[in-house]
Amino acid sequence: MPDSVAIRPARAEDDEAIDSVIRAAFGASEYGHRGEAELVRILAADDDVMVSLVAERDGAIAGNVLFSRMDIEADGAPLAGAGLAPISVMPGLQGQGIGDALIRGGLAVLREQGAAISFVLGHESYYPRFGYSPELAARFASPFAGPHFMAMMLDSNAAWPLGGRADYASAFGRLG
Repeated sequence: MPDSVAIRPARAEDDEAIDSVIRAAFGASEYGHRGEAELVRILAADDDVMVSLVAERDGAIAGNVLFSRMDIEADGAPLAGAGLAPISVMPGLQGQGIGDALIRGGLAVLREQGAAISFVLGHESYYPRFGYSPELAARFASPFAGPHFMAMMLDSNAAWPLGGRADYASAFGRLG
């Protein structure tokens, strides 16, 4: 990651810049824009944001990561957890470690908050570097089940649950 990039918690005055970064990042990606900026606004309005960090470079927002509250049941008991979505970095700054730093920073904050597990729906060759596993996620019933659905225990020494259910915040289901 460039030395001139600082990772910090997002603030209300960052909202417009975060929206611009998300639109630029997903508009330039192979996936195209699918409502990620709207998702962030809905998650915030629903008070489902657990962690939102920004990468700041030369006084401008260069990236953002958001983790939202999930409803998770593991082995018959509730389990505190979060879903990673979205992660976005300005197109001209991608591939420089900014997204990596944002994700690692967000996972550290989740651990401090006492979250036990995190899920992501994403590229199966990118997210395992952080500890995400499709094998762990496969133990959970979810509408997002499949090879792109991954999970990680935030305490690497914790035993994997045998099974359960993982539901993202309701905002995910309200997007068309």
